[in-house]
Amino acid sequence: MIERRPSPLRVPQGLLRDLASLDQALYETVTVTSTPMLDSALRRLSAAADHSKISFLVAAGLALRPGGSRRAAVLGVAAVGVASTTANLLGKRLVRRPRPHRAEDSPFPGRHVPMPASASFPSGHTASAVAFAAAVGSAFPAVTVPLGLLACAVGYSRVHTGVHYPGDVVAGAVLGTGAAAAVIAAASHWDGSGGRGARGLTCGFLAR
Repeated sequence: MIERRPSPLRVPQGLLRDLASLDQALYETVTVTSTPMLDSALRRLSAAADHSKISFLVAAGLALRPGGSRRAAVLGVAAVGVASTTANLLGKRLVRRPRPHRAEDSPFPGRHVPMPASASFPSGHTASAVAFAAAVGSAFPAVTVPLGLLACAVGYSRVHTGVHYPGDVVAGAVLGTGAAAAVIAAASHWDGSGGRGARGLTCGFLAR
């Protein structure tokens, strides 16, 4: 008698359509909500987060301080690298979700930033910001809350400025959390292996 292998778990197509519809509805709700006091600030924040400029600036500041903040800086930069690479080379190429549509008669065109040419899913900005906040916070708890709030603001700014759906941001946050966890686990392994260790990595990085 031939044994039947269990079929792989599949998400019902109807559920996927419902989630996509909900995602679209949430995005459209943001696009038609007037927030004149926030538009300029969120547009600037979204642009400042391009190429993780904010994270690298914070990392540079931490690296100038003695003690655990230097290790936190290296972990944060490493997490950004893992998150960005995973989001752009794997996530966007596998899913290929189109960017949100911008109507020509958009009520608030002044809040928009240039539309990227890459796919929409997941949000690379969010993945990198969350990865940096989680990795740095693990080694330097004093900055956990402000960096976490900054990462949330960066994620929302990508929806507010019209370049991502909310679902893209949620996926980016999950990816960023995973990237940080991987970097932290690797650093812990190196610390306990008797090899160079994460502290040695930090010293080598700063000596360059």
